[in-house]
Amino acid sequence: MPSAASEVELDMIGLYAEQYRPQFHFTARENWLNDPNGLVYYEGEYHLFFQHNSTGQEWGIMSWGHAVSTDLVHWEQLDNAMDPDRLGTIFSGSAVVDWANTAGFQTGTEPALVAFYTSAGDTWPESAGMPFTQSIAYSNDRGRTWEKYRGNPVVPQIVGWNRDPKVTWYRPGGFWVMALYLDECSFTLLTSKDMKSWKRIQTLTIPGSKECPDFFELPVDGDPDETKWIFSGANGLYYVGTFDGESFTPEEGPHAMCDGENFYAVQTYSDIPPSDGRCIQIAWMAGGIYPGMPFNQQMSFPCSVTLRRFADGVRLCRNPVREIETLYAATHEFRDITVTPSDNPLSEVHGSLFDLLLEFPPDPAAVLTLKIHGHEIRYTADTKALSCLGTTVTVEPDAGHIHLRILVDRTSIELFANEGRVSLSCCMLPTESGIGLFSESGPLTVPLLVVHELRSAWRPVTERYDGTDLISIL
Repeated sequence: MPSAASEVELDMIGLYAEQYRPQFHFTARENWLNDPNGLVYYEGEYHLFFQHNSTGQEWGIMSWGHAVSTDLVHWEQLDNAMDPDRLGTIFSGSAVVDWANTAGFQTGTEPALVAFYTSAGDTWPESAGMPFTQSIAYSNDRGRTWEKYRGNPVVPQIVGWNRDPKVTWYRPGGFWVMALYLDECSFTLLTSKDMKSWKRIQTLTIPGSKECPDFFELPVDGDPDETKWIFSGANGLYYVGTFDGESFTPEEGPHAMCDGENFYAVQTYSDIPPSDGRCIQIAWMAGGIYPGMPFNQQMSFPCSVTLRRFADGVRLCRNPVREIETLYAATHEFRDITVTPSDNPLSEVHGSLFDLLLEFPPDPAAVLTLKIHGHEIRYTADTKALSCLGTTVTVEPDAGHIHLRILVDRTSIELFANEGRVSLSCCMLPTESGIGLFSESGPLTVPLLVVHELRSAWRPVTERYDGTDLISIL
């Protein structure tokens, strides 16, 4: 007889092995998922809350779903953290660790986790006639159970469907700052000492963006003595600027942190320890299609975000977190190979999950094509155009080369060019199995090509995923 633990493991493997289930991007066990919420790290656990309709596969009555991970790769879904009440359904927001007990919620020796969310009034029968307001909840057991503050809402309606509070600690002033979406392209900043009483300090706009603001500080080129603040909207358009505790002053932007059709509601983690030092980010890969599946929608793979100075200014760069290496099953490395229009150097590479690295010189006549499960990624050197699944962006050579990093899951391709200066998040359905590399313009020498075959995050570490179930459905 198998042990109880192994029975649970086998059940999980069966559940997460469906034909179109992403194998290293987070998905809910079943039903609808959208915006990542409440991204917070505490005592060895990354918490991922998310907009969740636990009763159906389309957007509906929103709760906060909840999952935890110790490595940003292997996730365990827990019970819903918060469900609708008389104030409304539970829309998007953020979470922090209240280290100094500023809100007074702590009951034991460990600090409370505090979540900020929108009470979406008039979105289900029990909240009929209620406005959109901002509320808080807290946990004294490492996020396993949550109690809503009896004094909710803590921010009354400002305008319309104002929503999506993102809260961060402003150390120089010793207070909390909330970024909140208002309407159209308008956002506001508020401050508080105790998380319960909030004062508006500024209104600003991000042309072309709305919803799900994020507000965080980053060093430029890793220099702790030179930092900038980032203010972004849901689609990743962001300003680089300064913040003095009273106002945010944009200096550059808005710029796009990610292109592609499937990137929305992007948020960064709070309370990553200084010993780690990374700024980690997750987005909803909005708009994916998963026919016949018990779930709907997926998250992007977590990325480490840095701020670098280039000739044209300071820009965000996004790269997959290093923990993806825990899924490496087999590695194929090619150096100084000649790529042609017909011979595929990757013909002996099998499976369907990959972390692929490619470096090549942008010969003026070069047209290099990667074929991934029936879809093409193409770089055309004379126009500097990189195309993937209907999106085309400009990628300039970096130190005389084009550098590409590509994550391939069952239903998505995430592409990072030139150390993450350019990124694309794209959902897809495979139309054939396998990968290939071709030079449409004639023989081209490629200095470096590395393909890591990946295991599924849902399978035992000893089991290599060979992609046979993907092949069987094509």
